[in-house]
Amino acid sequence: MAAGAAQLIALVAAIIGVGVTAQVLSDRFRLPSIIFLITAGVLLGPEGLGLITRETFGLTGLSTIVGLSVAIIVFEGAFHLRIDKLREAPAATLRLVTIGAVIAFVATTVVVRFALGVDWLVSGLIGALLVATGPTVIAPILEVVPVRDRVATALDTEGIVNDVTAAILAVVIFEAIVTETTAPAALVTLFAERLGIGVVVGALVAGVVYYALRYVDLSPGNAPQNARLLVLAGALVAYGGANYVATEAGIAAVAVAGMLLGNADVPYEAEITDFKGDITLLVLSFVFIALAALLQFENLIALGVGGVVVVVAVMLVIRPALVMLSTVGDRFERNERLFMSLVGPRGIIPASVATLFAVELANEGMQPAADVLVGTVFLVILATVVLEGGFARQIAERLDVIPMRVIIIGGGKVGRALAERLEDRGENVVVIENDEEVVQIARNEGHTVHIGDGTDTDVLRSAGAENARIVVAATGDDDANLLVAQLAESKFAPETILARANNPDNVEAFEELGVTTVSSVLATAQAIDNYIERPALANWMGEIGRSGDVQEIEVTSEEMAGVTVREIGPELPGGSLIALVARGDDTQVPDADFTLQVGDRITLIGDREGVRTAMRQFDPE
Repeated sequence: MAAGAAQLIALVAAIIGVGVTAQVLSDRFRLPSIIFLITAGVLLGPEGLGLITRETFGLTGLSTIVGLSVAIIVFEGAFHLRIDKLREAPAATLRLVTIGAVIAFVATTVVVRFALGVDWLVSGLIGALLVATGPTVIAPILEVVPVRDRVATALDTEGIVNDVTAAILAVVIFEAIVTETTAPAALVTLFAERLGIGVVVGALVAGVVYYALRYVDLSPGNAPQNARLLVLAGALVAYGGANYVATEAGIAAVAVAGMLLGNADVPYEAEITDFKGDITLLVLSFVFIALAALLQFENLIALGVGGVVVVVAVMLVIRPALVMLSTVGDRFERNERLFMSLVGPRGIIPASVATLFAVELANEGMQPAADVLVGTVFLVILATVVLEGGFARQIAERLDVIPMRVIIIGGGKVGRALAERLEDRGENVVVIENDEEVVQIARNEGHTVHIGDGTDTDVLRSAGAENARIVVAATGDDDANLLVAQLAESKFAPETILARANNPDNVEAFEELGVTTVSSVLATAQAIDNYIERPALANWMGEIGRSGDVQEIEVTSEEMAGVTVREIGPELPGGSLIALVARGDDTQVPDADFTLQVGDRITLIGDREGVRTAMRQFDPE
């Protein structure tokens, strides 16, 4: 074997090893893998060890490798784009991927044009690519920062949708650059041609693959494997076939094929998804190493102040503006909107498509445009991933957008009433329900609902039970409630598990099994008795969560240690007081000389705002 070939094989093996290592480190430290891939790429590239340069694969070979890699990456993203999820998404989420995407594209294009002085089409290409955030950089952040489901859904959906739309828009602008098309009518025609060819080819390939998966004998013993290979081949055929008909139509084709197959009821979907994820991991290694091979620090330095202006504008002006406009009038709180504004890292699609186009621009003799494209996209990716991705947890904690996660199994009247009270206090509540009519009612009331059987471990896990602090079994079936409680305890071990007992005779049996139980019959009787014997207290308790509030919180502030109730009383907000103190197994109504200690659990009672302010005095975090 020739020395050059042996060296190339060793290099390819090293790149694959780097990709796998980056993913392991990503999972270990819960950071986007792109951070480790970019670092490795720079070390292996011309600015590091120099093992990979523009000539390593040859510009034509590099263009082919990156092109096929981009096809797989775009297909993967489109495959996860579920139409039913878009229908269920809040209005603000839909505005993010429409109005927000337009704002991002136009504003970024204008900033690049005047900050870097490049022509409008190159500015538009950069602007189109930087619309995409992407699930591969958002997902690791959401694993580390368990924000409310409405925030996570908005960010995740935005990433998936904009990945695909940004890639298609970038293709059209790139083709306009290469063909020197500038007339508006010609640009519209170019867009229609490329998109139309992509849609037709993608739909044809998706139809053939679907028919083969559904109705062709794939050999029962190897059916899952053959299904995976068939889908992979379909993605590559869609890309190559569309590009053969019209240059740069391939990305639209794989996007359409991926979206159609992802929303079709195809067999072996779980196996296909896992396989595509593994393949995507490997091709990502090539993309980012290729990006590093094209990157030279002198090109970043050449961007100068203009490059910094673009980064600052994208992160601190354009992103906050589009989020704030898109979420006006929705259920998002102010701090949630700020968090979404400050967390919009760019990643896979901008990097991979920019690499592909930079190679092709260089092949066309447009090296300056290629250098600006790679430098600007890389600079924004690096800044947003490191600063926004790396510090997302700290940003979330500072803005106080990490609520207590509560899983409620049962979306009936009891479950929905409890969800409403908890959500009104700012908690992140997910209701699990399998009755479609009840699901629709709960969603119409504004609750986050996960469809499925709450007695299924996989359903509990997919609803977020691994991150839940509280699990409540609130169905009308005592057997189901007991099973849910036992599953939650054995599989997920949340801090608190509560079960509803519809038959009061079952309470003792539940509690003997260690399940904290609330009898709906006894609770109703006690509430009626309160109105008979303690009407003022009963009326006030009915206002909890509205005008009045009762909260229990652990004392964590060192400033509260050694302080008596008498001393802290005047410091409490008006309308609030300490009603109970629990220390170990002992709970008491404290007298004025009772001395607080760190670790005490105190019960605050009073008006809603006063109690919330007092909670921060005892537990600043």
